[in-house]
Parts: sequence; C-alpha cells; structure tokens
Amino acid sequence: MVTQARRTKSVQRILDAAAELFYTHGLRGVGVDEVVAASGVSKSTLYVHFRSKDDLVAAYLTATDESWIGQLQAAAERAGVAPVEQLVGLFDALLDAFDRHGFFGCPFVSAAVESPIGSQARAITLAHTARRQAWITGLCERSGASEPARLASHLGLLIDGAMTRGRLEQDRSVVQDAKEAARAAIQSSSVPVAPR
Repeated sequence: MVTQARRTKSVQRILDAAAELFYTHGLRGVGVDEVVAASGVSKSTLYVHFRSKDDLVAAYLTATDESWIGQLQAAAERAGVAPVEQLVGLFDALLDAFDRHGFFGCPFVSAAVESPIGSQARAITLAHTARRQAWITGLCERSGASEPARLASHLGLLIDGAMTRGRLEQDRSVVQDAKEAARAAIQSSSVPVAPR
C-alpha cells in the first residue's frame, strides 16, 4: 500500500518537474512524457494523481499562484511598513525572479496566451490576476491614493508589461524601468514616495 508521505512526495516531484518545464517551454511545448522523464515517476503514477494534462496544468498554475503572490507580498514587506514603500517594493519580486534563474516572463501571461478561452487554465489565470489586483488595490487604498483602483490597474499593467518585455529582451533594466514608472505613478496619485 502506498503511504500518504510517498504519495505526497510523488505529487511534489511531478509538480516540480512540470513547473520547470512549463515555465521554460510553455504549456503546449511540454508533453506528459517529458514530465514523467523529468520527475522520475512512471506514467501510471502521474495519471493516478492527475487524470489528464489539463489537470496537471491546473495544479501547476494553482501552485504558481500561491508562490507568486507570496513572492510579491514578501518583496513588498521587505521594502518597509508603509503601503507606499510596499507598492514600489513589490517590483523587487520581479527583479528577484529575473536574477534567480532563466527569465521566461510571467507564467500566467504565457498560460493565458496558450490556453483556449473557457479552459480551466484560463480561469485560474484570470483568478490569479484578480487576486493580485485586489491585493495591490488594498495597498493603494491604505497608501492614501486619490484613485486606488486606477493606480492599482496602472501598477498591474506595469508588472505584466515588465515581465513580458523582460522575457522578450532578456534585459533586467526593463524591470527596473517599470519600478521607476511605478514610483512616478504612485507620486502622481498624490502619494509621497521617498527615493530608494
């Protein structure tokens, strides 16, 4: 009988392999056989845990949502306690992602581009974006921005644009430019921002 710990370890190995492959090569560029080979589990083990590639993609995106939101929040908290500092500081998560390993952009933008409208992957991607934007809007409200939803929308566009252009150009300065544009957007929304 398979123990729960062994089952959990197998699932984690599959998800870790899938995350690396999907992020690097895209959802369409990776088949189940590649995930099986990279994870070291049998195909039957993969299918015990994930009924289809779509289920595996959904699990990958769900785990990535948790991880990415956590990275944004951690970067914001490291920047300081004031919401204004955190709004600028959240862009450090993008810089960290660029520095950590090969930069392949936003996994959610990639998934949205590759997934059909109405798919589970597209729904998870939209939910991630809504969750991220709700959190950023909350920070904007606490910062005293005159139009918090509008500022949050601008910051979201800067995040998505920096990750997309950063992938295209493989140039870290794109992310730094987005951070400076965010600082300017925050300042223009009547919120004073100390230079960093």
